[in-house]
Amino acid sequence: MSHTYQYERPALTTDCVVFGLDEDDLKILLIQRDIAPFEGEWALPGGFIRVGESLDDCARRELEEETGLKNIFLEQLYSYGEPDRDPREHVVTIAYYSLVNLIEHAPQAATDARNAAWFALDDLPELAFDHDLILAKALERLRGKVRYQPIGFELLPEKFTLSQLQSLYEIILESKIDKRNFRKKVIKLGILIETGEVEQDVAHRAARLYRFDQKHYQKLIQQGIHFEI
Repeated sequence: MSHTYQYERPALTTDCVVFGLDEDDLKILLIQRDIAPFEGEWALPGGFIRVGESLDDCARRELEEETGLKNIFLEQLYSYGEPDRDPREHVVTIAYYSLVNLIEHAPQAATDARNAAWFALDDLPELAFDHDLILAKALERLRGKVRYQPIGFELLPEKFTLSQLQSLYEIILESKIDKRNFRKKVIKLGILIETGEVEQDVAHRAARLYRFDQKHYQKLIQQGIHFEI
């Protein structure tokens, strides 16, 4: 027996805040819309959920279709449902945030995106819809969570120096960190694997390269030992 609902329902979308990191700035990936509303303006990548599609699948599909990004860290953030947030109709969006190494993930605009590009957090264009609110919430979540979960490693290359790791936290948290204490704390956790390699083609003294030890981190969780910076 089939069932139908007598109540009108709002449309449903997903939107994603994609963070990247270079030597100086935390960056946001934006797409330039190629369709109305807000044609030609910059926005977060996202789109409408298809019937039978899960929220996560929609977020990943829209990211890949509009920016070319795939197989990246993605986590649900918050929902936004103000009736007037979209001039077309009542649209509820489920927001996500993602962390990527921007060197390894060059965006490529597709489908209804005219362009896709990285913007420094302090040099963002005006955003379409209520995407400025979504971005603010994602930044708040990132700054809180990076202190107690090692999600920041998603922003680094697979092999990185301790200086790069420290710089990551200083940029995200917008505060200086004592070098000696930071390195002592991170090494004591045992979540880094020394690769035996050093930086190449650098003007200064080549630093050692490390990798994040995901397996050991999972063991620490099982033992009740928590990551905290």
